[in-house]
Amino acid sequence: QSSKKSDIYSFGIVSLELACGRKPIDHNATEGQIRMVEWVWNLYGIGKLLKAADSKLFAEFDEQEIEHLMIVGLWCAHPDPNLRPSIRQVIHVLNFEAPLPVIPSKMPVPKYLSLSGYTPTSSQPFSYGTTVSESSRNQSSSYS
Repeated sequence: QSSKKSDIYSFGIVSLELACGRKPIDHNATEGQIRMVEWVWNLYGIGKLLKAADSKLFAEFDEQEIEHLMIVGLWCAHPDPNLRPSIRQVIHVLNFEAPLPVIPSKMPVPKYLSLSGYTPTSSQPFSYGTTVSESSRNQSSSYS
């Protein structure tokens, strides 16, 4: 069923497809690169986001424009639909009228996954979803 949140997700996937020059799922890719969103998010988390960019784009666009498109793509494809931006927020960021969003360095686990029967296997506490600082929450909501 189509909704504003699913449309934003689709916009994010298309943005990443354009920026990366690849399909959302590539069964011929190496391990860890099969799912485009996870691959790009991992590169974002280690500070190497532009390694995911299609090298052909650098002839037409500068690195900052490509980086903005990719970060907005990740923001729009956030696993939690409630943390996806509005199209107005997207436009402001892509037009350099608003700062880039603060997104988690690791791709969050969707909140709607069932945790019944989950048994931790390590001493690390299990967390899901994301935590957003109060300032970034206020900042992103100001563009709605």
